Amino acid sequence: MSDRTDPQLRDQPEPGWQVLDRDLSRISRLELATSYVAQPLVAVGMGLVFVALAALWAALVSGGGSGGLVIVVAAAFAAYLALNIGANDVANNMGPAVGANALTMAGALAIAAICETAGALIAGGEVVDTIAKGIIAPSSLGDEASFVVAMMAALLSSALWLNLATWAGAPVSTTHAIVGGVVGAGIAAAGFGAVDWGGMSRIAASWIISPALGGALAAAALWVVHKLVIDREDKIAAARVWVPVLIAVMAGAFATYLSLKGLKHLIGLSFGHALLVGLLACGLSWVAAKPYILRRSRGLENRNKSLKVLFQVPLVLSAALMSFAHGANDVSNAIGPLAAIVSLLHGGEATAAVPLWVMLIGALGISVGLLLFGPRLIRMVGGQITRLNAMRAYCVALSAAVTVIAASWFGLPVSSTHIAIGGIFGVGFFREAVEARRMRQMTGAVELPEMASEERRRRKLVRRSHFMTIILAWVITVPATALASGLMYLALKALGALS
Repeated sequence: MSDRTDPQLRDQPEPGWQVLDRDLSRISRLELATSYVAQPLVAVGMGLVFVALAALWAALVSGGGSGGLVIVVAAAFAAYLALNIGANDVANNMGPAVGANALTMAGALAIAAICETAGALIAGGEVVDTIAKGIIAPSSLGDEASFVVAMMAALLSSALWLNLATWAGAPVSTTHAIVGGVVGAGIAAAGFGAVDWGGMSRIAASWIISPALGGALAAAALWVVHKLVIDREDKIAAARVWVPVLIAVMAGAFATYLSLKGLKHLIGLSFGHALLVGLLACGLSWVAAKPYILRRSRGLENRNKSLKVLFQVPLVLSAALMSFAHGANDVSNAIGPLAAIVSLLHGGEATAAVPLWVMLIGALGISVGLLLFGPRLIRMVGGQITRLNAMRAYCVALSAAVTVIAASWFGLPVSSTHIAIGGIFGVGFFREAVEARRMRQMTGAVELPEMASEERRRRKLVRRSHFMTIILAWVITVPATALASGLMYLALKALGALS
């Protein structure tokens, strides 16, 4: 082989195969860079295809006639909103399980897509008055045309806000987004008198109640797990006694949660009957969990890391049940305004039953949005706010179910998004308090040792940047969507959409 460093050979032409290899290497690097840059565009393109198919589907099944074009445009807006609900809201159900390594990302996406679709189609809302939440009514806007355009403005404004929030990495309440859109369009159409401000005040109160209650319950649950299992000298023996109880409590809570939220349109159980269902599920789960935990705990080392094995199956089941309940309830956020438009234009009322083809747009849209755009926010919720393991993720899931039950008891409107993220904040801040106490015990000091502010921030177990971003997004969700919706209503009116 020739030595190209030899001065006598340096000016001689290179062999053809070396030139070819170098050119192929450059082409390969260019191909790799192009594919990396184009990856996000593939998901966007597939999302646009889904929106176009939804519009085509609406044109085929709506029967044309009066308002046919309006229905097609509204179907496209609803499909776009459903995509963004799947991208943003479902992360709260799957993030803790993925962050605790109980589920892989692929497994989480598959389970969530199936359960979200099943919840939407099997137990989805039969009426669309749950969307407006009593905020505005068609009669308050003077005529049906104004109501139709108001619903279209609400759909588009809430979808754009969710898209922006997902891009910024902020999990926000889709219910609050669509309510804000309805409020803004209602004000633009008929003034402030068109809005039920009593209902709005209850929604605003949930901004504080939901995350605070979810965080407090998650922290309390983690404290109980520490006392019963983690801080015991023989952790495995304690786990054999108490983990079946913890699993039974979670099963009972989720059975009650599902009876109240996920299956309410199919069965219509009272609160007392839902509690009885939960107690029955609690007892059966305890009986089933005892031998399961005994078998799984054999041969485990006496350390915290071993305990995560015992919580994996409950975490997977809780994530699946939360997704089912989410699909049953929040699909109405995507298709409620569309169903109202379809019903009004076809001579019905805004609270008529939702057509199956409309439900399909919402159900499939949430699943497609989750598969295309969900992984980024799932990773953020599961691992970038605070570090989750199986026990902490269990506490987050349990707090979500119990908080919804408590809110149903008191008749409070709460956001599942706020509850889940509040639970993650709760376990993170609880761990910070435990760590600070441990440091004081080690040093014997009343206060922590002095250290640079940068180092103190680095040692925080809850990332303050994410905390502030999410809180800010929560606060401005309703005002932002209301403003955007009002402007869109006026723009549609100026373009002659009301004529």
